[in-house]
Amino acid sequence: MADFLPFRGIRYDPELLAGAGPATLDAVAAPPYDVIDDEERAALEARDPHNSVRLILPHDEGATDRYHVAAATLAAWGRLGILRTDLAPQLYGYEMRFHDDAGQPRRTRGVLGALALPTAVNGGDGTAILPHERTLPKAKSDRLELLRATRANTDPIWGLSLTDGLTQLLDPVGDAAAACVDGEGVEHELFPIQAPDRIEAIRAAVARTPVVLADGHHRFETAGNYRDERLAAGIDDVGAAAIMTLVVELVDHELSVRAIHRLLDGIAPVDLRVALRDVFEVIDAGANEPDAVAALRRRMVDEGGLGLVDRDGLALLVPLPQVFAERLLDVPAEARDVDAARFEAGVMPVIPDARVTYRNDAAAVAAIVDKGAADAAVLLRPVTVDQIRRAALAGVRMPQKTTFFHPKPRTGMVFRSLDD
Repeated sequence: MADFLPFRGIRYDPELLAGAGPATLDAVAAPPYDVIDDEERAALEARDPHNSVRLILPHDEGATDRYHVAAATLAAWGRLGILRTDLAPQLYGYEMRFHDDAGQPRRTRGVLGALALPTAVNGGDGTAILPHERTLPKAKSDRLELLRATRANTDPIWGLSLTDGLTQLLDPVGDAAAACVDGEGVEHELFPIQAPDRIEAIRAAVARTPVVLADGHHRFETAGNYRDERLAAGIDDVGAAAIMTLVVELVDHELSVRAIHRLLDGIAPVDLRVALRDVFEVIDAGANEPDAVAALRRRMVDEGGLGLVDRDGLALLVPLPQVFAERLLDVPAEARDVDAARFEAGVMPVIPDARVTYRNDAAAVAAIVDKGAADAAVLLRPVTVDQIRRAALAGVRMPQKTTFFHPKPRTGMVFRSLDD
């Protein structure tokens, strides 16, 4: 069973934030660390001296490394009363209201708590928590250093619950205790859940079925490594045995999943259109223009293909069934229809030394190639909620950077100390 625990949240005191209204955290909230580039980090730092980006992406200061700078900043804000710790352990309802890519109004409603870590975060001890993507080692080492120094969960990971009806237990009661609007116009609200009977009902619902990791695999594995490190040192660290997690019911109406596209550099002298003809039917899709990119994405869905953006424009890549039947033999059945697996099996073998970076905005990716900042790009289709469910229940991890859940919860709505 997944053990989902209340905790004493650390929250901003809006009264002490310059220019903030009641519960308004626009100036201090930030996106998750892994979607912030250098330009946005500078903008967030300039917005307010207490912006939470200073905790998740700190700078070195003289002889003090960035991780201990973050720890000192967190402690200082607590001493000054900028941050206050709630008196009693509680859960926190979290709601995001937004418009999806089709312009339709949507809502994601979840609950924040401390999810107890399994005995082995990399698998092997049951199905209470089910990862669904492979991970990259570099980000894990960075987050481990930050966790060691701050002893705090500064932003939540995502978990998806298979329990029907969890959302119905999360109806807000009263006004939001914290709110903000992000740069995309998404409205975020936090609602403390304090009633013991309601907390127990939510905990029981989360425990009833496995929790599927949606986002934050690096931080989840990092938390497990830190917990194991403490145990190996003979320290029974109760706080390190859990991680702050946003749990959302795994249903279509609560989730919006985007694709993560692949930007390619260092592919010369390979002509991708020629090199991929043994693996895909390569169909020219016109010039690299915004309307044509949108049309290509529709064709990708209708015809079951990937998209190519190169210096010659756009192309549709339709996998050749007989080729992929052989190339995906070693891929679990639940992941064979995932475009990230097709990219790994069909595209990467012809450009094994390419540098790959990841973006979730197809129009932005196409523009990057158009201005020569990347050699080419491959556009992927988003995975479906059903694909995520089937893969997770089968214990199958999809390739890294397969899913981009949108929108993202904001850093700064609530923090969790490992020492409380």
